[in-house]
Amino acid sequence: MRVPVLLAGGSGSRLWPLSRELYPKQLLALRGDATLLQETARRLAPAERAIAVCNEAHRFLVAEQLRDQLEPATVLLEPVARSTAPAAAAAAFLAREHGDDPVLVVAPADHVIEDVEGFRAALERAEEAAHEGHLCLLGVVPGGPETGYGYIGSEERGTGPRPVTEFVEKPDRASAEGLIASGGYLWNAGIFVFRASRYLEELERHAPAIAEACRRAVDAAERERDFVRLHPEHFASSPSDSIDYAVMERTDAAVVVPIDVGWSDVGTWDALHTASPGDADGNVQTGDVLAIECRDSLLHSNGRLVAALGLRDHVVVETADAVLVAPRDRAQDVKRLVEVLRRDGRSEGSQHRRVRRPWGSFESLDTGEGFQVKRLTVFPGAVLSLQRHAQRAEHWVVVAGRARVTLDDAVVELGERESIDIPVGAVHRVENPGTTPLHIIEVQSGAYLGEDDIVRLEDRYGRTGRSD
Repeated sequence: MRVPVLLAGGSGSRLWPLSRELYPKQLLALRGDATLLQETARRLAPAERAIAVCNEAHRFLVAEQLRDQLEPATVLLEPVARSTAPAAAAAAFLAREHGDDPVLVVAPADHVIEDVEGFRAALERAEEAAHEGHLCLLGVVPGGPETGYGYIGSEERGTGPRPVTEFVEKPDRASAEGLIASGGYLWNAGIFVFRASRYLEELERHAPAIAEACRRAVDAAERERDFVRLHPEHFASSPSDSIDYAVMERTDAAVVVPIDVGWSDVGTWDALHTASPGDADGNVQTGDVLAIECRDSLLHSNGRLVAALGLRDHVVVETADAVLVAPRDRAQDVKRLVEVLRRDGRSEGSQHRRVRRPWGSFESLDTGEGFQVKRLTVFPGAVLSLQRHAQRAEHWVVVAGRARVTLDDAVVELGERESIDIPVGAVHRVENPGTTPLHIIEVQSGAYLGEDDIVRLEDRYGRTGRSD
């Protein structure tokens, strides 16, 4: 039995401003209608069950995107980031709770693979090796001396599993050219295939502290519907290490299956440009773009017109609250911008103007001294938490759909162009009883308008206390 384990905990800061801490690249549709997470799930389907590993902030987004992709999918929540070895260990312990010993396919949820059938054929070869007791990696046939990837060495050739002879961490340019010239090295794609028991056996041998911490974290985990929350203290006690360092570089059971399937980790804007179809001038254009005398550039609009003139080898990305302009050869450095934004406490580094919630979304339209205007979108049948605010009042205007509003002891039905006031301290919530999205304009007023001025009294989605 195969159990896909989707590693969906990354932040993707080098794809800012599209990718944000609270809405990272694996949740984005960068090349079509499907997100990278959904593309990954489709490649690994069908499966009797699956596990997605992510952090608490992304749990509802991940669960929603996996619906109808890989079902049933358990969302395994990490209280803190501990890299891939503990994530895979927790997933392995969880997968064995059914009493069997499945083959785990541990894969990042934010990669691109063009040849899906070729990938699946390689996966079958890797699964055969896993059933024989090997711990298998998928290694990408290199397209050149790339310095941004690790390398896997093997003396043998062919399409089947090869014994691994060496791991090489991201090399400098000269070293990468030497590895490519030797012909015996593959890029490390970070995709692993092994039986759950074999991984745990090797982990207990080479990194016992990780194995023990993760076992305890799963044993004491909190279960809620399709979510499994790892025990915070036990999981945090695990050393942080990758699967490569903790196990693969130490075991004598490592083998690699080569793949040549149009793989990319789309880790930078330059990588996305390379992985996307361009026009006759080599430009990759998305959204409302006007380009004149531009070549080999990536031009992306999320809403407003992006007009570019005479650009070569550049990246221009527009969102509602930020615009990025950079040479393509500086794409790796975009994360430095994010670091500065976080240092300065700017929200653009962590979230978009539109913020997703399990009930829908809200978007800040305008803000000033003592006021803020938002647009709320509530899914059909969804309901916000029963809550109150200590420092702000709100005024709601329904612009589309119907709203059922609870205000203290009263329940009020509102139609389009009808409104209601929510005084400071009043207990309230809104529900969409209809079959179409509900849109509300919310005007907040008060001395403090932060999202943490929420006291939840009741919540359908298991959120409690003071939170956004």
